[in-house]
Amino acid sequence: MDRKTLDRLTRLSQLQLSAEEERLVLDDLGHIVALIDEMRAVDTEGVEPLAHPLDMDQPLRDDAVTEAVDRARFLAVAPLTRDGLYLVPRVVE
Repeated sequence: MDRKTLDRLTRLSQLQLSAEEERLVLDDLGHIVALIDEMRAVDTEGVEPLAHPLDMDQPLRDDAVTEAVDRARFLAVAPLTRDGLYLVPRVVE
């Protein structure tokens, strides 16, 4: 991970990082990329894809409302809204 890639990511995500945060993020992303490279190096030929690593059923619960959503409260803290929707900057041209 290099500074140019980090600059592009922060611009696209509209994040502003301090110099210290940039250093930490570059270090973290470098470790993540190294881990991904390590996983890519593993020979998985003949290994069937898994949806879940354990062969077990997931217990289901009743789908019940536990708390009401206060939409007005959530919209009140958003920078831009219109007609009950969040307005966000375009990131794909």
